[in-house]
Amino acid sequence: MHRLTNKQVILGITGGIAAYKSAELTRHLKAAGADVRVVMTPAATEFITPLTLQALSGNPVHTQLLDPEAEAGMGHIELARWADIMVIAPASADFMARLASGMGNDLLTTLCLATDAPICLAPAMNQAMWRSAQTQRNAETLSAQGIKLWGPGIGDQACGDTGPGRMLEPLDIAARTAASFETGSLAGLRLTITAGPTREPLDPVRYISNHSSGKMGFSLAQAAVSAGAHVTLISGPVNLATPDHVTRLDINSAQDMLQAAESDTAQCDIFIACAAVADYRPSAVAEHKIKKGKEEIMELHLIKNPDIVATIASKVNAPFTVGFAAETRDIVSYAQDKLVRKKLDLIIANDVSRTDIGFNSDDNAVTLVTADQVTELPMMRKRQLATSLIDHIAQLYKANR
Repeated sequence: MHRLTNKQVILGITGGIAAYKSAELTRHLKAAGADVRVVMTPAATEFITPLTLQALSGNPVHTQLLDPEAEAGMGHIELARWADIMVIAPASADFMARLASGMGNDLLTTLCLATDAPICLAPAMNQAMWRSAQTQRNAETLSAQGIKLWGPGIGDQACGDTGPGRMLEPLDIAARTAASFETGSLAGLRLTITAGPTREPLDPVRYISNHSSGKMGFSLAQAAVSAGAHVTLISGPVNLATPDHVTRLDINSAQDMLQAAESDTAQCDIFIACAAVADYRPSAVAEHKIKKGKEEIMELHLIKNPDIVATIASKVNAPFTVGFAAETRDIVSYAQDKLVRKKLDLIIANDVSRTDIGFNSDDNAVTLVTADQVTELPMMRKRQLATSLIDHIAQLYKANR
């Protein structure tokens, strides 16, 4: 069920004995990589406690439409926009009737009215209630509105009857939820991405660094998440918000970044070295601030920093390794040399001498260099470029593995 990786699922629970199965459904959705927010009707809380669902989902459970704290920020509207899919399991006869008539008299029906996400119901009720003309009419109305009905199943019921009305099993519902999404190009894969600059300290207040904003690496992390990957982002100091569903590790120096990368790539499938790592660092760091003297010239002694991408690529069972080449001339030839010398699978090269792209810009244009191909990508927004790059990386990864 890799299709659920990073997907945002609202699980609605209505009043019925089958509500106890929703705990297992929550566990299956979480295990498949989904972020689950549970919404319960008041009747549902009589069958299973919100605390149970909160513990299983890892998120607060929503039960009230008019929650003053949440509604200060129009909480129900934000929740409706947040969802990639809404799954109501169990869906009682009462809930189906209210939804079919367009009512919004509790939080769950209001969310169904306010969301653009697909809505799926797993009906659960007594067999006579399911067979009734009113319920069948409501089911037809909901189907005509584009709402999917999963089930009900046929079998023994809590009341002692036998027939249609059982909620489908949680694993079946989880599988149907996953099948509602297209498979992402990186579904289930683990990516490690480095981003931003490194800072190499001279003394407690000064450092050597560069102009990298981190925007390209952060955009790649977001695009990889959208493609279904589990992403760790190792970032130097930048002023950017962490993309949703990304694990972020903050570092300062190149040596810090190498240590984090070696640890995280031990279990990853793809490593993308997007950070602008300082090539050199001071050979010694002053304990106190270096004071300005009378000399007109100050000499600094620098030593070479570790080559992070080459170190990762040289390891036994190395991940598919992607490097970046920020050049000011002879872009392709330098990239081809780096590809071979560092034993990389792909180099993404760009011309940092251009003022309209690259560092601190929202736009970029790159050249993709592999052992047997050179591909030019035109200037575009970094977010668009990141999506295109992730698609290319996914194709190359699958072709080489």
